[in-house]
Amino acid sequence: MQTSATSATSAFSTIITNAPSPAKLFYIDNLKVALTVLVILHHTFITYGAPGGWYFTDKTTHTAALIPMTIFVATNQSFFMGLFFFISAYFTASSLQKKGAVRFTADRLKRLGIPLIFYSFVLSPVLSYIVYRFTDKHNITYLQYLSGFDGWIDFGVLWFVAALLLFSLIFVLINLSGPKETVPLQKSPTALKIILFAAGLSAVTYLVRIVFPIGWVLKPVGFQLGHFPQYIAMFWIGIATSRNNWLNDFEYKTGKLFAWLSVIMVVVIFPVLFVVKEVTHSQVETFNGQGHWQSLMYACWEQFTGIFIMVALIIIAKHKWARQSTLMKAGSRAAFAVYIFHPLLVISLSVLAIGWPMDPAYKLLIVAPLAVAFSFLLAYLLTKVPGVNKII
Repeated sequence: MQTSATSATSAFSTIITNAPSPAKLFYIDNLKVALTVLVILHHTFITYGAPGGWYFTDKTTHTAALIPMTIFVATNQSFFMGLFFFISAYFTASSLQKKGAVRFTADRLKRLGIPLIFYSFVLSPVLSYIVYRFTDKHNITYLQYLSGFDGWIDFGVLWFVAALLLFSLIFVLINLSGPKETVPLQKSPTALKIILFAAGLSAVTYLVRIVFPIGWVLKPVGFQLGHFPQYIAMFWIGIATSRNNWLNDFEYKTGKLFAWLSVIMVVVIFPVLFVVKEVTHSQVETFNGQGHWQSLMYACWEQFTGIFIMVALIIIAKHKWARQSTLMKAGSRAAFAVYIFHPLLVISLSVLAIGWPMDPAYKLLIVAPLAVAFSFLLAYLLTKVPGVNKII
């Protein structure tokens, strides 16, 4: 057992030895923009009815709206953050090799650490005040609110940034402590191996959720450990993909295969979960973990769906989305700032819409596109501010 662990550490630590410096990959940038849009929509859908926690909610009660909202959020959750970790990790090995451990670490602490501090001590109190003042109708000033505010350590949506910083620092430590022998390049995984990987990840996710069910949050950093098996796996896969040039090997037909498998998982298998819930009179909590057999079903659906969608998106984008327009270039440059500031736009717009004489499901159709547009506009302007653009 000890030999196996040592071997694994050695292999992981030497991933960067032969890591190439990835060329500018426009389809990766395009995917990053699309994922960022999904993040905004994800939180807007939660605001208006989909399950999940958020600063402010104004939920519809119409089943016809709740069902597609739930499917949208569940499908998003299965893949979009895992794909973010993959994309981030894909460029980590080459960046570490190029900059060296000291400069790489300093850069990560600046680019990721400063936004964490800003969000926790500046933006988070503002977001909380907006909800407290304009939805709970407490007529107090911001300074009065701060006098009683006690939630200073709150990363909010930047839990992802905190996890990425942690993963990056661990990667640096493993690289520094491990031997430097060359690791032979590995062939790209076949479709069967990818499916088996999804099966293994499903089992690990189920076991982790026995202790850390969905909804359990590690405070104050905001980690939902029930989702972290996928995040850790995709970070490692991103580094391995970069090191082995796997993105160059996948054929378009493989992407189409996994696209069809994704459709089956969402359109056919997800409704089966709903039928099981109704027939067995199960509570939603039984699907979240704690060893229930329903949680095994959901873990399998989530991980198979997530892996299939990620593979399909990466391969199809590589073959069909390899060009970048001026708009997408600007969006890619602003994506990190959008991720940081989109809660301000989503919350502000949804608070403004409280008094609108319509069902919340209709508000979603108006607020969601406005939140996307204004988030990117604000982020684009911020990337033009000297000093700020060095960080975001």
